Amino acid sequence: MTTEVQTSLNGKVALVTGAASGLGREIALTYARAGAAVGVADLNIDGANKVADEIINAGGKAIGVAMDVTSEDQVNQGVDALVAEFGSIDILVSNAGIQTIESIDKFDYTKWKQMLAIHLDGAFLTTKAVLNHMYPAGRGGVVIYMGSVHSHLASKLKAPYVTAKHGLLGLARVLAKEGAEHNVRSHVICPGFVRTPIVEKQIPEQAKELGISEEEVVKNVMLGGTVDGEFTTTEDIAQTALFLAAFPNKALTGQSITVSHGWYMH
Repeated sequence: MTTEVQTSLNGKVALVTGAASGLGREIALTYARAGAAVGVADLNIDGANKVADEIINAGGKAIGVAMDVTSEDQVNQGVDALVAEFGSIDILVSNAGIQTIESIDKFDYTKWKQMLAIHLDGAFLTTKAVLNHMYPAGRGGVVIYMGSVHSHLASKLKAPYVTAKHGLLGLARVLAKEGAEHNVRSHVICPGFVRTPIVEKQIPEQAKELGISEEEVVKNVMLGGTVDGEFTTTEDIAQTALFLAAFPNKALTGQSITVSHGWYMH
């Protein structure tokens, strides 16, 4: 049987978390251009509404969704609102995340718990909420987690981030097994360094912690392992998310897809 891979999301409804800026914003815009109705979810509702308005003004369908992904009530209410607006939920991109730089011996426990709550609890809560619509509807679906090269590798000063991103691999793989009978697929996208606001913030922080210049952080720490010394772009990640969302069957499920200019290969 030949599999014809499409890039159209016509008739699909997608929820993208952390979508007011950075990777989430680019994915939301890309999905809308591909024909999906998009729930633009973010803690920053003004930013989410701005992205939703951008989609609507371009002729697409979208709503802004206020969502703290660590709040089960907010997650459930946001998903329910999206389904009420557009009739279904077919795609989840669990993208919301933060970064805090510090060594393990100095890392504040409260910040550790916050990091794991946003990345892991948020992924679990949003997944559970969309599955409670996907399974009964019988339409199938796709859940995409935003991992990182750090889903496979470790770096200094990022213990909770690396721990959480490793954890997403396990969640995605279990969902691939459980979701198969409902035609629900799952994946983890693992970007290299993308010059988003989160990464921009890391450059001076790492320079201070490592005692090197910001230029050295970019050249040696962030891009030293790549084949071409180039940052991955938000467009690179959005196109990967589109491919995975549009792929037509379970030949591709439970996978981690690394997009890193060759920084990590597997």
